[in-house]
Amino acid sequence: MARPDKAAAVAELADQFRSSNAAVLTEYRGLTVAQLKTLRRSLGEDAQYAVVKNTLTKIAANEAGISTLDDLFNGPTAVAFISGDPVTSAKGLRDFAKDNPNLVIKGGVLDGKALSADEFKKLADLESREVLLAKLAGAMKSKQSQTASLFQALPSKFVRTAEALRVKLDEQGGAE
Repeated sequence: MARPDKAAAVAELADQFRSSNAAVLTEYRGLTVAQLKTLRRSLGEDAQYAVVKNTLTKIAANEAGISTLDDLFNGPTAVAFISGDPVTSAKGLRDFAKDNPNLVIKGGVLDGKALSADEFKKLADLESREVLLAKLAGAMKSKQSQTASLFQALPSKFVRTAEALRVKLDEQGGAE
């Protein structure tokens, strides 16, 4: 490959690192082309899975400001660039790796922070963003409902107390 081609490849990879929410490095040794195609589909629409050259990708990652991945560029390497919800793609990688032990997750980066392979597996165990937001909304609604009940209880308690006082005063006034 000529030098301008390598420079263009590095620039393209650096752009992918910059524009992605996450990047996961994997080893794909022993996977067939059909299995790689299945893996690409399992990652979802928001992820691109590309077999890369270690040296060029290492240079591109450093240009993008990511130097924490340098130790992971050994052996046959492929990168999943995730531009959408990283949890969905992490689940796809985890599930595919369960069925195909030849896929090894080496580690990666999420929003500029390096993550180990175990941390990506924990990320895959999280619920999706939508589910977490729904739970948060439910918790907030619950607290609002409790607060409204509290504010509603104060005036009604006051009215009951005033009514009890009126009845007591009427009884005392009628007894005299």
